Amino acid sequence: MNTEEVIQKAKRVIEEEIKELSKLSERLDQSFVRAIELILDCKGKVITTGVGKSGYIAQKIASTLSSTGTPAHYLHPSEALHGDLGVIEGRDVVIAISNSGESAEVVALIPYIKFIGAKLISITNSPSSTLAKHSDVHIFLGIEKEACPLNLAPTTSTTASLVLGDALAMVLLELRGFTEKDFAIRHPAGTLGRKLKLVRELCHTGDEVPIVRDTEPMGQVIVEMTSKGFGAVAVVDHEGKLCGIITDGDLRRFINRGGDLNKSLAKDVMTLNPKTARMDELAAEALRRMEDYKITVLIITDEERKPIGIIHMHDILRAGVIY
Repeated sequence: MNTEEVIQKAKRVIEEEIKELSKLSERLDQSFVRAIELILDCKGKVITTGVGKSGYIAQKIASTLSSTGTPAHYLHPSEALHGDLGVIEGRDVVIAISNSGESAEVVALIPYIKFIGAKLISITNSPSSTLAKHSDVHIFLGIEKEACPLNLAPTTSTTASLVLGDALAMVLLELRGFTEKDFAIRHPAGTLGRKLKLVRELCHTGDEVPIVRDTEPMGQVIVEMTSKGFGAVAVVDHEGKLCGIITDGDLRRFINRGGDLNKSLAKDVMTLNPKTARMDELAAEALRRMEDYKITVLIITDEERKPIGIIHMHDILRAGVIY
């Protein structure tokens, strides 16, 4: 078998799956909407279940739901039948995946699910199956052919189930108003965690923040700026609210205009209405703002516009934050 033959066989598999996914997209109907409504109304958690390859898909769907604002757990049906059924509560929604809708281990869960009062959503390729008939909502895959050349190995059907799970999760994400910050809270580790760090995790607060009054002589302003080492100082008014900022660049520009630092006050040199940051915003957002305005620091303010912190571009870059 030559290279071209191998590539063509691989392409056939991919194209078969794409074709069936396109049909699935066109087939979505009120049952999908009802599934979304059941999960949105759920007062408990989502339990996904399935056996064999469908079980692996169910695990992935549970993981995706959990990381995007919908608490979910995977329950292995065999383990459930040997004591783990107690994890299902009446306020939960169960999503059961079975291509045939007749998987013995999954079907055996139906009486308990009904008895406890949990809602049951099924994803199958057989609307007349036992699982489909006893579900509150049944989503029909409608897969006509597996990508397997023998039409035996679960390929297209498992891909379709996975894509359907992603569709459920992403629609729920949007309807819940799930944000990047919510995502960051659920992904604190690794590269993703670094990318989604919040300003509060990287900024400087308390005595580290360079602050002067607008009536402060420039001699004292320079001392404060130098001692804190950020190349900038926040300027506040008599109420302690941010009214300006003085940076190294402001000093140079003031001197170039003929200004006398020995006879000037902070308000004579400062830049009005400086760009600021919030404690609860993503550090990547703050970094983008710095780059957009070609600045290196942002003063962090509270709801009353009082300075409570400062963040430097280097703080963000050192943390490995990119976007």
